[in-house]
Amino acid sequence: MEKWLGHLKYNPLIPLSECKDEALHAFVQRDLSDKVVSVESLWQLTESQKILRRQQPNGSWRYPNVKKNIRIQEYYNQYETFNNLGILIEEFGFNKNHPAITKAADYFFSSQSKEGDFRGIYGNQYSPNYSAGIAELLIKAGYTDDVHVENLFKWLLSIRQKDGGWAIPFRTQGYGIGVIWDHSKTIQPDVSKPFSYMVTGVVLRAFAAHPRYRKLKEAHQAGELLLSGVFRKDQYPDRAGAEYWLRFSFPFCYTDLISALDSLSLLGFSSQVPEIEKSLHWFVKNQQKTGLWQFKITRGKNKDVIELWLALAVCRIFRRFYLNKHNENVL
Repeated sequence: MEKWLGHLKYNPLIPLSECKDEALHAFVQRDLSDKVVSVESLWQLTESQKILRRQQPNGSWRYPNVKKNIRIQEYYNQYETFNNLGILIEEFGFNKNHPAITKAADYFFSSQSKEGDFRGIYGNQYSPNYSAGIAELLIKAGYTDDVHVENLFKWLLSIRQKDGGWAIPFRTQGYGIGVIWDHSKTIQPDVSKPFSYMVTGVVLRAFAAHPRYRKLKEAHQAGELLLSGVFRKDQYPDRAGAEYWLRFSFPFCYTDLISALDSLSLLGFSSQVPEIEKSLHWFVKNQQKTGLWQFKITRGKNKDVIELWLALAVCRIFRRFYLNKHNENVL
């Protein structure tokens, strides 16, 4: 038995290996058993083809049931494209070798401002969280060295709060969400205000996904800040309650305990850091005899399958923390 499995009460590989979802089974074999898997075979599955058929000629996906008093159709489409891109990349292994991904990437690149952020989901306002979330997916799809991604990281580093974390700029100035309806100006951040756990956790996913940027001292400093907020209430009103640390989604969207640990494990943090040890223990304590977990899921329709993807994410985290020797004495 592998070392990391010994840190759990029950073996999650049994139910995960028995899963009938072909895409999930392929990633279980690849990531937990080190087997060679051809992700291209997943591109032809019925589920992924159904998503591809809804892609528009400009590379986006159209958001249904738009509430025009909140966002215009184009801004909603950016959000829908972010969601579908996440499913294709995280659940079916799509990358830039597929034309649907290059079209989606070009669509997002067309929304990149001169400053470097991806503008639109928050109207004309800065959105370090969604900008980083989009970048994370593009990096995983193979755009690691693309100039658009480089410019996005430069912008993220330039817009940090003075404490080293990130927040939504218009929130630091006291504005409500309604400011996204005002297209006349972009609110500049008050960088003297404290960072947001939720926003910093999302931004760190982009750094963690990138082989070079994950090594920056700024990323590790932000990781330490994120750890200081685990199980605590956020400083800002967006998903502020401490309970949101245990409200999960897959593909990752917001910051929760799984997405945070996933980033920290890639950033090289040690399992012996007290906050990480405490967080990992939560999964040990709450593991069921089946080897899986019952999670409170906030997004997605097929929650039984999402729970399995989240279980795979937990296994990846434990494997990184307890299998990789470089994690034992870092930070």
